[in-house]
Amino acid sequence: MKLLEERIARDGIVKEGNVLKVDSFLNHQMDTALFSALGEEWARLFADAPINKILTIEASGIGIACVAAQHFGVPVVFAKKSQSINLDGAMYSSKIESFTHKRVYDVIVSKKFLGPEDHVLIIDDFLANGCAVLGLIDIIKAAGATLEGVGIAVEKGFQQGGKKLREMGVRVESLAIVDAMDAESGAITFREQPHQS
Repeated sequence: MKLLEERIARDGIVKEGNVLKVDSFLNHQMDTALFSALGEEWARLFADAPINKILTIEASGIGIACVAAQHFGVPVVFAKKSQSINLDGAMYSSKIESFTHKRVYDVIVSKKFLGPEDHVLIIDDFLANGCAVLGLIDIIKAAGATLEGVGIAVEKGFQQGGKKLREMGVRVESLAIVDAMDAESGAITFREQPHQS
């Protein structure tokens, strides 16, 4: 998606260790007009899928998923990274290793909000090693729900997450795929995606 690529090229900061900082518009300060454009594009790309629920993970996926969900007219469920006193009843859970935070989280979703009747689109801000998405897929499988696909804002194409998911037969629609980045020069190389706007 050219709009997102242009924004990453303009405002993204490449740091050592394959870190791409996009916190000025994507995952700390949030540009909701941009999020709406992302949601519109995912709605176009997944127009053939009977999606009735969007699933994401806290925290940075929530904003994008909520704005995107408006284009689908469906609710958002987010996997929580910690148990709290206001969570009750049976839960689905999975372990997820965060690339950014270098730690393993137990994530949970209440069984009240995900079941066999659901056709689920996973939405997240980043795809690196794929652990978060794989954890969410485990939860979808445990619920007996149907995974319709995965919508990612920024995929690090030089890491294995996207490749692994696609080899599993998962439909992944990443709106910007970064194939290379250089911390010294700040250069970012994007993968050509002809089917996107």
